[in-house]
Amino acid sequence: MTVILCYGDSNTHGTAPLAMPGGQERHPKGQRWPDVLAAELGAGVEVIAEGLPGRTTVHDDVVEGGCRNGAAVFPAVLNSHRPVDLLVLMLGTNDLKTRFSVTAWEIARSVERLVLMAKAEGVVKRILVVAPVPVREEGTLQEVFAGAEARQQGLTDWLRAVAERQGCGFFDAGLHAQVSPVDGVHMEPEGHVAIGKAMVAAVRGVLA
Repeated sequence: MTVILCYGDSNTHGTAPLAMPGGQERHPKGQRWPDVLAAELGAGVEVIAEGLPGRTTVHDDVVEGGCRNGAAVFPAVLNSHRPVDLLVLMLGTNDLKTRFSVTAWEIARSVERLVLMAKAEGVVKRILVVAPVPVREEGTLQEVFAGAEARQQGLTDWLRAVAERQGCGFFDAGLHAQVSPVDGVHMEPEGHVAIGKAMVAAVRGVLA
């Protein structure tokens, strides 16, 4: 059985566009991109979705709380599912929140830290770095992500460079989906379906 671990935030969790901040709506199982990926890959593959709404790369969130620091719990998550044939790493969106005040380069370096942590644990065979779908400053989360459109400029290229430097696969989710205007951060079901289907080739390429 090939084990694929998807480590991410609310867009890996399947959070639906929020009609108000703090909402907890979630797309039904089967409509979330890890589920779509699993269905496309078929038998013999287990796709595990480890998505936490609000998860950052390396930052504690004193506003949201709830162990949102992705680096803090990462070793435990990796070892909970070992051995992992492929780690799909899609983080960085929540780092764009105004409260963290970090650049695209710093976000990419934070993702690289997670890649190095995964390698150090010795339980992951291969890694696919995913550039998240770009956010938009509109809708219910506009104030939370004020200035994010400017701060995210160059993030995809920096993440691609991280993947190349660390010998990882790379997938640009922004080429296949966009965020909903309802909150500027989360995707509608069709976005999840598009990403799940498009990621198949990248996953097979890394596993080959």
